[in-house]
Parts: sequence; structure tokens; C-alpha cells
Amino acid sequence: MARLGRYFVSGQSLHVIQRGNDNNAVFFDEDDYRIYLDWLAEAAERYACAVLAYVLMIDHVHLLVTPERAGSLPGMMQSLGRRYVRYINRACGRTGTLWDGRYRATIIDGDAYFLSCCRYIELNPVRADMVGHPRQYPWSSYGAHGYGRKDGLTALHPQFARLGRSVAARQAAYRALFRGKLDSAFVDALRTATSGGWALGDDTFKKRIARVAKRRVVPLPKGRPKTTKTAA
Repeated sequence: MARLGRYFVSGQSLHVIQRGNDNNAVFFDEDDYRIYLDWLAEAAERYACAVLAYVLMIDHVHLLVTPERAGSLPGMMQSLGRRYVRYINRACGRTGTLWDGRYRATIIDGDAYFLSCCRYIELNPVRADMVGHPRQYPWSSYGAHGYGRKDGLTALHPQFARLGRSVAARQAAYRALFRGKLDSAFVDALRTATSGGWALGDDTFKKRIARVAKRRVVPLPKGRPKTTKTAA
């Protein structure tokens, strides 16, 4: 079955993942991470995307992005991806593709899932046993959210602003979220939605997104449709 095209709904954030070709590395030293983040910031500004959360892993990238226009996210990802591939190919003396085809993305209900999605993204290095706590990993938005680190990239979502009355209170409340485990049902739902390009939210949210996007935003029911027998 052909994959449905990507879609855009004004004001809605998307969880985005882009993997290296055949799950191979896309970052090879610290300069690569720095350059990617610098160019991500430039592309986000150029194409009007608010980057709300991110993590750069060795072989893939997670982003939480709110695009301003229908072409904002495709423009940002295409511009950044091509520029970074040229840089890596020159630096490593290689040719060919770096990324595993098209990036995957799902629209999420930010009011319900923004903080959980941030935690999922920023806990990637912990799940991969690279660090014991996200504060130990420099290539994510955790420092910006939890400690106010100025990275020139991370934009603040209204849900973050609701965590406390002061900057210090919001940062402390955000850090406290990481004391508990992520809900496994949410993790499964996010991964499934991102892989399929489906909307992530309750039924009311999905129906609204489908109506605005004018397309299906949930998978079809499994199994063959029932047939009704007719007389010969």
C-alpha cells in the first residue's frame, strides 16, 4: 500500500525522526554535532519552524517542531539534510546518501503530550545506555528546559510556561518530571504514530486533524472487510 503524503495543520507540533542509512552513524565527532545544531537553528529560522525539543544520537535525530506554514518543515529538513550530507561527504571522503530515505513525522496533541514527548526525546541517550541521566548528554534540549542553557535553538511551548510562575520554578518542575518512568503505552503509541505518519491524540483530536487536513490520520482497521452474501 502506498504511503500517504505528509500533512500540516497550523499550530500543531510534530515529532520528527530521521535515521542514518541502514542505521549507520551520521555523527562522527563533536564538531559534527555542533555544526548540525548551528545549521538546524539557521534552517529553522529561515523556514519558520519552532524547534521545541531535540536530541542528536549517533545514528539518528529526534525533533519536536511546530512549523508556521505547510512548507516550513519540509523546507527545513531538506535544506538542513542536503547541507549536512555535503559536509559529511567532504569531511569523511565519502559519497552517496547519508539518511535512510524520508524523515518520519507525526502530529501530536501538544496540550496532552508535549511534556511526555520532550521526555521521550531527551531520554534517548539514557535508554541507549550512553549516560545515566539526560543532563549528562550535551546534544539535547534537556539543558535548555531543565537549566535554562542558551543554545540558540530551543523554543518554549505554552505547556512549559505552565509548569511554574518563575523561570526557576519551571525548570525545577521540568527536572522533577524525569524522576519517574515514561508510560510504556505512550512510548508505543508515539513510535507507531511516527512510523505511520498518524496523528497522536484522543479521538476528538484525531477527528479534528482529519477534518482540517482533509485526509485519513489513523490506520485502517486490520483484517479483510466483511462481505455480505447475496442470493445467486
